[in-house]
Amino acid sequence: MDKKIRLDKILSNLGYGSRKDIKKMVKSGLVKVDGEVVKDSSYKLNPYKAVIEIGDTVVEYREFIYLMMNKPKGVVSSTDDPLSRTVIDLIDEKYRVFNPFPVGRLDKDTEGLLIISNDGKLAHNLLSPKKHVEKKYYVEVEGYVTDDDKKIFAEGVVIDGGYKTMPAYLEIIETDNISRVYLTIKEGKFHQVKKMFKAVNKRVVYLKRVSMGRLDLDESLLPGEYRELTEEEILLLKNS
Repeated sequence: MDKKIRLDKILSNLGYGSRKDIKKMVKSGLVKVDGEVVKDSSYKLNPYKAVIEIGDTVVEYREFIYLMMNKPKGVVSSTDDPLSRTVIDLIDEKYRVFNPFPVGRLDKDTEGLLIISNDGKLAHNLLSPKKHVEKKYYVEVEGYVTDDDKKIFAEGVVIDGGYKTMPAYLEIIETDNISRVYLTIKEGKFHQVKKMFKAVNKRVVYLKRVSMGRLDLDESLLPGEYRELTEEEILLLKNS
């Protein structure tokens, strides 16, 4: 990658201040590129190859961020909402400067794995209906879930007044007044999991996404906690 970018754009994108702030900082001689003081904030460089320093600190450049969050209940999977807190409100400012967004949505009352990133290509590949990326959910349901339900889900369930879902895999953990199951689907229609169970006369009382593609939720993350993905996990997502 040989693309050259203005110094002030690089630093503002990384959260070091506005273009105006950075211009002052550069003029004051605080910024070095490859060991040389640069006093022109419009100076262009390849941020992947050049070493940028501010005072004694080496700037770590990256174009994209990838976060895994265990989304809590009561928070909206959106970049902004006039009435509720969003998942973006939960992350640190050092990540918000990248203008990230949730990759797909979880209902307000649903918990679990949510990817937050600014990588539009990755988001498209994970969410495109043509890609059939699997999403696995842990579900608690009112009513006894049976092998007949497994067969119905495996054939596709009719929801939304006639739409037939793609075949889904239902794994029964425990069947009781409140049954516990895993459900794996390959699409993401609005309220799909809830509507699928409603179609077999059962009501979802708890819903948590535990995996997306080949990436599993880090169970050490409490609801509302998040961390950066490792390089291996990013590759797992990209190869989903």
